Amino acid sequence: MSEPKMRRSPKQKRGRQRVEKILQAAAEIFTEVGYETATTHAIAERANTAIGSLYQFFPDKLAIFHALELRHLERVHQMWASQEVESFAELPLEEFFKIVIDSVAQLFENPISRAVFVQYYTSNEMFQTIDDRLTGEAISFIAGHLEPRNPHLDLQKRMRLAEVCVHAGNALILLALRSNDEAYRQQIYEEVCTLFVSYLRPYFGNERSRGKDALSFEVMKVMKCPRCHSQNCSKNGHRHGKQRYLCKDCGRQFPEFYGNSQ
Repeated sequence: MSEPKMRRSPKQKRGRQRVEKILQAAAEIFTEVGYETATTHAIAERANTAIGSLYQFFPDKLAIFHALELRHLERVHQMWASQEVESFAELPLEEFFKIVIDSVAQLFENPISRAVFVQYYTSNEMFQTIDDRLTGEAISFIAGHLEPRNPHLDLQKRMRLAEVCVHAGNALILLALRSNDEAYRQQIYEEVCTLFVSYLRPYFGNERSRGKDALSFEVMKVMKCPRCHSQNCSKNGHRHGKQRYLCKDCGRQFPEFYGNSQ
C-alpha cells in the first residue's frame, strides 16, 4: 500500500501560509495528546481553518505527519551544515559540546521538531523518511571531532564513545522535551553537556591553552590491571625510574608500560 502524500502543493502565498498553520497546529496537537489521539478536526480547529481546506492539501493525519517528518529532517541537516567544523578541533570539550547542545536546543524550540522527535522514540512505525541513519549521522559527527583530540584512539573506540554520548543524550533530550517547563529543559541540556565532558575526560584528559591559535591536550592515562583488567588502580611509587601501579581489586602491582590501555 502506498504511503499518503499531500494532495497538492500550494502555489500561492496564501496557500503556503495555510499549510504552515496546519503543520504548526498538528505539531502542537501531536505533542499535547499524541499522534494516535489527535484528529484532523482538532488540527483544523487549532489552525483556524476549515476541515475542507485541510483536506485540500492533506488526505489524512498520516500525510500531515509525513510532512512534519520532512520538515524536521531538513532542519536537522541545516543544523549540522551550520556548524563551524574547522574551528571545533581547537575548542576544549566543554565549549565544543556547549555549541553542539545549544544548536540542538535551538532546533527543538520549533514545535515540529519536538513533535517528530518525541514521536520517534514513542512509536516510529509510521515514519517514512527518518530512521536510525539520522542517529548515525550524529554519531559520526561526534566521532569525527574526537579524532584530533586523541589520535591514539582507533576509529572503533571513537565510534563507541560517540555512540554512548548520542544515545544517552537523546534519552535526556526526550526527558526535557516532555516537560513544559522551559527552565527545566535548559537544566537538562546543561546536564547533558556535563555528562559528555565527564564521560570523555579519561580519554582526552585536561586541555590547556598553548598560545592564541592552538591547544595542547594532556591526555589522562587510563590504567588497566594486566591480570584482572580492572581500572581501579592507584599509583604505587617508582622503580627503575618507572611509575608503578597497584590494582585495588586483585592486588597486582605492575609498571606503567604494562597497564597503559591507550
